[in-house]
Amino acid sequence: MTRRPDDCTLTPSQLAKVRKEADRALREAGALGVLPTPIDAILAVAKVEEVKEDVLNPGFLTKMRSKAEGALKSALSKVVGLFDAVAGLIFLDQLLMPVKKRFVTLHEAGHGFLPWQRIMYRVVEDCDKALDPKAADLFDREANVFASEVLFQNDTFHDMTADEKFSIFTPINMAKKFDASLYASIRQYVAKNRRSCVVLVLNPPELVEGHGYRATLRRVIQSSTFTAIFGDHAWATVYTPDDHIGASIPLYGRKASGKRELFLVDRNGDRHQCIAESFTQTHQVFILIHAVKTLGPPAILLSAA
Repeated sequence: MTRRPDDCTLTPSQLAKVRKEADRALREAGALGVLPTPIDAILAVAKVEEVKEDVLNPGFLTKMRSKAEGALKSALSKVVGLFDAVAGLIFLDQLLMPVKKRFVTLHEAGHGFLPWQRIMYRVVEDCDKALDPKAADLFDREANVFASEVLFQNDTFHDMTADEKFSIFTPINMAKKFDASLYASIRQYVAKNRRSCVVLVLNPPELVEGHGYRATLRRVIQSSTFTAIFGDHAWATVYTPDDHIGASIPLYGRKASGKRELFLVDRNGDRHQCIAESFTQTHQVFILIHAVKTLGPPAILLSAA
């Protein structure tokens, strides 16, 4: 399976520009410090309204595409969200899981709130490819970052987790407070972490007759400190019980594994002691890895490989 890219795909200047708008949206909505972020308040300041009916059928899409009169940003696969810039309306796939629906709603609100975006198209269609930031174009990546910054209130999630015990369970336990998905919460935790850490997102392990199982790499998110030390690390695309990372995948109904020791070589050829721990929610596996020397006091290992 094709590995999906990291979500952190805006340049520093682009990121600063979108973060400034996200902060403005939160302040104008009176939502700063209100958890979870009140979506309706954000929609109000973006001057958009959600149509609650499930109308994203072929006939409706044909009608909207005609209305766009050429000023259309079309989806590449099944439409999960649509923004009518003229009417200020957003339409969502009502079958989306609640946490994903919140993110898609904020993504559509971003199209309406970012001043340089609203004037670009009359109708914007969004699909899962538009929500995969590096695979999407800049227009959608900006809306994704806006959604993430509003959802996690810029650095609020980071500040609330910074002094907690470093663990895969820290963002998992915080996800409910922000009404965010586990993936989005873990990504936020790692991407803005001051420690040298990385999370590997794997597809669910598949049984291989006579060879145990194999799990393919879906996505990698690295902290800036990890990237500074290790660079763009050459991760394997497939993991099995025969390697340290594959051996830490929870199996047989278990949600998590114990901590395991492994070693990574940095860009200078130096070897670093690291700790890995994992968690699964069935449809994906998270492997959180950190370099011990950037964590502070020595970590306590529950098991070693």
